[in-house]
Amino acid sequence: MYKVNFTFSKSGWMKYISHLDLMRLFTRSMRRAGLPLKITQGFSPHPKFSIKRALKLGLESDNEEASIILRMPVALEDFKNKLQAQLPEGIEIRSVSPLPVSPLPVKLDNRPTG
Repeated sequence: MYKVNFTFSKSGWMKYISHLDLMRLFTRSMRRAGLPLKITQGFSPHPKFSIKRALKLGLESDNEEASIILRMPVALEDFKNKLQAQLPEGIEIRSVSPLPVSPLPVKLDNRPTG
C-alpha cells in the first residue's frame, strides 16, 4: 500500500460544492483517471480517501490537504496529471507528496498459556 498526500485549491463555482459532494467528486475522478485505489473491505466498499478539513460551503481555499491510499506505486507527476485531467474547472491539484504507510498494528493475544 502506498499513501499519497496532495494539496488542492477550490475556487470559482466549485466553492458552492459541499464537503460530501467534494469527496464524491474526487473518488469518481480518481476512478476515471485509472489510479490503483485501495478499496476497503466489507459491506460498503469505498476508496481509502480523506480530506483533512471540511471547508464551509461558499468559501474558497488555496491550500486544502487530502490523502489517498493506493494499491501500487504511481509516479507523483503521473498522479497529478491524470487526476487533474479528470477534475472540473475550479479544482486544481497544487502539490503531491508520498507519505509512509504505518504498518498494521500487531494483535496481542492476552490469553494465559498452559
